[in-house]
Amino acid sequence: MPDFSVVIPARNEAAYLPATLQALERQTHAPAEVIVVDNASTDDTAGVAQAWGARVVLCPERGVARARQAGLVAARSPWIATTDADSLPIPDWLERLDVRTAGHVALYGPMRFCGVAPVWAQLSGVGYSAFLHACRVVGKPNLAAGNMAFSREAALLAGGYPVVEAYEDVILGQALGRVGAIGYVPGALVETSARRLDRGLMPFLWQHLRNITGHTRGYFADDRAGPPRPGR
Repeated sequence: MPDFSVVIPARNEAAYLPATLQALERQTHAPAEVIVVDNASTDDTAGVAQAWGARVVLCPERGVARARQAGLVAARSPWIATTDADSLPIPDWLERLDVRTAGHVALYGPMRFCGVAPVWAQLSGVGYSAFLHACRVVGKPNLAAGNMAFSREAALLAGGYPVVEAYEDVILGQALGRVGAIGYVPGALVETSARRLDRGLMPFLWQHLRNITGHTRGYFADDRAGPPRPGR
């Protein structure tokens, strides 16, 4: 049973972060540590993280890939689980990941939107799961950092996160696949904010299409602030 460091990159996430940290407090398999990487925030992200007992790592150079890499380097546990500051892992998220670590260097699971009408939440989950299945069928697993875990040693061996604006998590996942086996854990669900739909569904889908076809710009350039969504 490996210990997990949970790494969360955060830039100006003081409004969203408490619900995420509360979800991690509820884990049936408690993380060994929760690391919030403060990526040049101008709000009280660091103070909020510390108040909830998280370990804060400062990353003054902006960029989500740099923040994720800072968390990878700082982590003290043999396994790292990653999620985002606007996401809610289900209570047995780490427990479900833990039972699948043997024989794998990386794991990932499904996601769906929260804070939207139930029908849209369900449709987003079904659609994303279908997308992940299609990626597996063609031999290109799509590991998203909102719901991803990996051996710290393997990630460092693979070179860590590339310094790109977006898609850094999937690129690392591909590199981990060259190091060892990757496993999909369908029950390890993470719910995530739908705030990136604020520009509309089609721009959201178009940006994802660009990313999965190799473009590494545009998605996480600078997350827009917004009101927190309902907690779990």
